[in-house]
Parts: sequence; C-alpha cells; structure tokens
Amino acid sequence: MISKYFNPYTDFGFKKLFGEEANKDLLIDFLNQLLPPYHQIDHVSFKNPENLADTPLERKAVFDIYCESINGEKFIVEMQKARMRYFKDRSLFYSTFPIREQSEKGIWNFKLLPVYFIAILDFQYDEKEEEQKFRRDVCLKDQDGEVFYDKLHFKFLQMPLFNKLENELESHFDKWIYFLKHLEDFDHIPAILNEPIFQRGFEIAKLSHLNSDQYDDYLKSVLQHGEAKAVEETAFEEGWNRGIEKGIEKGIEKGIEKGIQKGKNEQQIEIAKKMQLEGLPIELISKITTLSLEEILVLFK
Repeated sequence: MISKYFNPYTDFGFKKLFGEEANKDLLIDFLNQLLPPYHQIDHVSFKNPENLADTPLERKAVFDIYCESINGEKFIVEMQKARMRYFKDRSLFYSTFPIREQSEKGIWNFKLLPVYFIAILDFQYDEKEEEQKFRRDVCLKDQDGEVFYDKLHFKFLQMPLFNKLENELESHFDKWIYFLKHLEDFDHIPAILNEPIFQRGFEIAKLSHLNSDQYDDYLKSVLQHGEAKAVEETAFEEGWNRGIEKGIEKGIEKGIEKGIQKGKNEQQIEIAKKMQLEGLPIELISKITTLSLEEILVLFK
C-alpha cells in the first residue's frame, strides 16, 4: 500500500517538516517541548547548517538543522537514521562549533549563550537493557548531581524505545513523538492529533502535495534511508557480530560488504515497486533506483 504521508526519518521528510522557513512554527512547537521553561522560544532564524573548520586541515560539521532564537540560543537538531560508533563523541564535537562561533575579536569576556544539541535517533545506542532510556537530558553536573554549567545541553531521543499507544499519550510532547514515529503509517488524522499544529504537520507531509521534482528527491531520500538501515541491520548482524565471534577481521569486512549490498538491492526493489504502482515510467524508475531496464522488466512480469 502506498503511504499517504512521507517518512519523517528521511532527510527530505525531516527537513521538509522542520527545516523550511514556512514551517518554523512546527519546529518551534517541537523544540519548546524539550526546552526548560526559562528558554521557551517564539521565534527562530535558520543558520548555515554547514560549519567550516578554522583551517583546511580540520574537520567541518554539517548539521541537519541549525538555528538560533531571538535571544541568541543555538539549536542543533539532528535526525540520526542508523547506529554509528562514538555517537556521543560526535555530538560533543558538533556542539563545539556554535560555541566557538560566539568568540569575538579583540577584548572579550568569554560570556557564552546557551547551546542545545537535540538528536532524534532511529536506533538504540544503549546496549544494556537496564540502562535504556527513551529520553535522556544531559548537562554538566558536579559530584553531587547539581548543575555546574547550564548553557550546554544534550537531548537524546531513542525513538525505538517509545512504545506508547494512542490512548496512553499524556502530554503534548508524547503527541509529537507519536506523530513522528507513526506519520508514514497513518491514512487519516487520529482524533488525539486533531489539533492545529499537527493538522499543519499532516498537510505538509502529504505526498500528493509534492511536485514531480520533490517526489523524485523524496524517493531518493527513502532509498538512502533504507541503505543506512541496511548497514545497521544486515551488515552489523551478518558481518560485525559473526566477525567478532570468530575473531576474523576479514570476515567482518566481507560480511559488512555483503550486508550493505543486500540491503541496497532489497531497498531498490521496494522503491521500484512503489514507483510502478504510482504509474511512473520505467526509465525514471531505472534512473532513481539504479536498477537496469532489464531488471525492472523482469521484476514487473
């Protein structure tokens, strides 16, 4: 069945929903569910998501969404599709860019404005079940658990750990997470989400509202999302775990390569079938999925 709404976990869907000037009210409403009362915002301006390093030899950072409030608070919002090693380290590294850009030439008293790093994770990074938390709010504390520095915050949302049903939603924040997690699966607006801010979200997310170029971009984004998940699920399972068990490094590399290719092929076929149901020409299907015309013709027999 073809979805009525796009997948917000894709780069296209996430940025369409939260990263466009016309949709800033959605981003503001979502951010305010994560921010403390003293940092609630009513306006944001988007900043360049590509942050260059100080020298050509240093690594740059490219954010999904980077914005700041009218009072100067900085917000990095990331949608992370698949597990990666050292994700916490990466988060800390990314947060240094909006900190460093606040430095002023000449005499400066080092006063900084708050920085928030918000990560929506389509995977679980907590491997030990007893340590798993859907939401983790992190700031710098001392040995007694008291806040030492209140201008650097990390918000991690492990989406697979949110399992509330519609009748269990208790807050506006719950509704946002439920909306994001299930958006692609809805065929109508559920009663509990039938309020203005979510009505706007559903309207923006309608695939029928995309023009042909946007739809092509979305399908490519779906393919990329599937490839990322394939690396996590197939390659990690078939390559990484098996390689560790046997202690054979070559086995890891071979398994990862095989898993990636398997995941890519499966995702390409799935996208091709969806495009065929939409009545798109096989030449366009071939171009987007990179499947050959012969492979597509065999697939549709």
